[in-house]
Amino acid sequence: ITLVLVGAAVIRERERGTMEHLLVMPVTATEIVVAKILANGLVVSAAAVLSMKFVVGGAIGAHLAGSFALYALGVVLFMFSVASLSVMLATIAPTMPQYSLLMVPTYIVFMMFSGSTSPRSNMPEMAQRVSEYWPSTQFARFAQSVMFRGAGLDTVWGQLLALSVAGVVFLVLALVRFRKMLE
Repeated sequence: ITLVLVGAAVIRERERGTMEHLLVMPVTATEIVVAKILANGLVVSAAAVLSMKFVVGGAIGAHLAGSFALYALGVVLFMFSVASLSVMLATIAPTMPQYSLLMVPTYIVFMMFSGSTSPRSNMPEMAQRVSEYWPSTQFARFAQSVMFRGAGLDTVWGQLLALSVAGVVFLVLALVRFRKMLE
């Protein structure tokens, strides 16, 4: 959802011509991008954490062994990295249909290789190496470790670091492309 919302927010601003209105305001390109990421990312993060607690833990009754605070931190970092990726993709595609054609395969490949729907050990060695540090792969490991195995910060700090690094790399690339898009 974050991939769609953040990308659509950036592209719709550009398509409707309201990006120019933002540029005459006393805000920088960085502030515009961060606002897009925070506005959408935090709402989806809250929904994900509440869904885990009330739907998976409450309505379904699955035993959740881990810390919800740690899980919430991981969700926020994952949403940050996905939202940053979304802004980067939105600066590549000039229209919403083209963004969709770019975003859907990206999403499918990220999910297929993440290990959340099928074991990574069944994948070719090259696919495992290529997707090792993708945000979806790290988040799938993180979420399974925290919520189902009760892992603590001492166990999952590597996944949190990988999510943070991926988010920062995507954000830097998004900011560079966003500034070029505005020129």
